Amino acid sequence: MIVRHLHTDHELLSVLAQPTQEMSLLRELLTEQGRYPSRRTWERRLKMIPATLPAQIGCLGCYLASLIQPWQNYGRAVAIDSTVLRARGGVWHQKHREKGEIPHTSIDTQAHWTKLGWHGWVYGWKLHVISVVAGVWFPLAAMLTPVNVADSDPVPDLLREIPAEVRFVLGDRQYNTAELREICEQDDRLLVASKYGSYPHTDDGVEVRHVFHKLRSVAIENFNEHFKGIFDAHGQVPTKGLIPTQRFALGAIFVYQLALVYRFENDLDFCLGLKAFLKAA
Repeated sequence: MIVRHLHTDHELLSVLAQPTQEMSLLRELLTEQGRYPSRRTWERRLKMIPATLPAQIGCLGCYLASLIQPWQNYGRAVAIDSTVLRARGGVWHQKHREKGEIPHTSIDTQAHWTKLGWHGWVYGWKLHVISVVAGVWFPLAAMLTPVNVADSDPVPDLLREIPAEVRFVLGDRQYNTAELREICEQDDRLLVASKYGSYPHTDDGVEVRHVFHKLRSVAIENFNEHFKGIFDAHGQVPTKGLIPTQRFALGAIFVYQLALVYRFENDLDFCLGLKAFLKAA
């Protein structure tokens, strides 16, 4: 990796001064007519990146699907889910939020709270992902929101990014809404989501749903853990604020996709050694 962690202008300048072939190439790419962009130019362009990433992820996801052909031997299904990313720094307790008090400067005031069944209350962000359900898992669409946003809210935008040939959308109970069913039906797709009500369900379709839910769980939950393991996202995110955190999380999804394109073109295994490959990139 040419530049791994650059936190100050001094570090950037010292790296650019290193007399190596890679640094010479980097300096050439960063300059225009012999001049470096100003700090404000960098900040303005970095701020614009997150707005374009969902569409870029969707475009690259469709391209990956055309390359890998994941549904050639499997049903044309995708799985949808969200995973929580913990905010950097301290937490903003509700009693302080209601009063507008910020007791510590480390608190990311743009993050929010949610309650998870296994982990209790969590302060942070929610990464919404649609993944392929097949022999290899990879993301087709992604979006990041504060953690208090309902799982179903970003789905209409996410579904617009997936390939047209998808016929089954697999989700958990929170995706079982009339709006999402109607959207799927308009695109000739079937939404398969857990039903509300007490278990065990006894309707005619329960056994078929069990099969689909197992496929969904294996695909999306394994991908989420794989993704978090590669990009060290099991702890707090390294960013503060909505836009920087979108840039981190969605940028990581985009890099993951790029890595799969490279590994396909070089006839490498898609999953074996992927973490080491990305860490060394």
